[in-house]
Amino acid sequence: MPQPKQYNATLAGKVAIVTGAGTEGDGIGIGRAIAVVLAGEGARVCLVDLNADSAEGTRKHIEALGGEAFVAAGDVTRRDDCARFVAATVERYGRLDILVNNVGVANPVALEGDDEVAWTRVMNINLTSAMLMSRYAVPAMIKNGGGSIVNISSIGGIRAHGSLAYGPSKAAMAALARELTVLYGRQGIRANTVAPGHVLTPLAMSLLPTEMRVQRRNVGPLGLEGDAWDVAHAVRFLASDEARFITGVQLPVDGGVTEIGPMKAHALIESGPPLEQ
Repeated sequence: MPQPKQYNATLAGKVAIVTGAGTEGDGIGIGRAIAVVLAGEGARVCLVDLNADSAEGTRKHIEALGGEAFVAAGDVTRRDDCARFVAATVERYGRLDILVNNVGVANPVALEGDDEVAWTRVMNINLTSAMLMSRYAVPAMIKNGGGSIVNISSIGGIRAHGSLAYGPSKAAMAALARELTVLYGRQGIRANTVAPGHVLTPLAMSLLPTEMRVQRRNVGPLGLEGDAWDVAHAVRFLASDEARFITGVQLPVDGGVTEIGPMKAHALIESGPPLEQ
């Protein structure tokens, strides 16, 4: 899916925070695509990233489209930084309506041995950051009648992919959204989860050999690779008032991969065309 050429102002007047909003260089990762689409639909956006230059690239992309955004650099695993991001957004724009918890890592973690550092890092970045951002965002949202939280999980949290810490952390992000739904629904807070799968991002392109890309594409019922714009449009919908009666759900954006049994998946891979076609 190419970058949208037309927007419909579905988020006009809204204010959003997107964590992990940068992408190295001119590429379009999931965080950048989400921020651009939200801004294109009329939201003013706080771009949170550990790398200020990366987030600045997203800001320039948004401003080229006529949107409005600012960069807030810092570490979402630190509570003081999370509080600062929310406070800076409310100070600048007067309100907060949307929080997208997009930051994530997939570091390898071994069960053997006694070193829990890698496990703790994955859990802190993927899960604890979402809790901390929500801790400060929810009260700000309640002040203006409610808001929408969207956690970016993964199909790795729905089906096991052999990643010891990543899968549990992503599954827990969906559980966190469900708990927020129950705890704060009567105060106008909706919380949902988007679970991307087999999405081609700049990071994926740098890590995946051609053979694996062929397998990823062929295993899906649609025979396609997704991209960051596919994820961004799902987030836009869940963040908007169009989804006012939707909360606590997890939406896979994966071309149907999580619906396939193993034998059929094998058959699809074997019978699929090469990547060049």
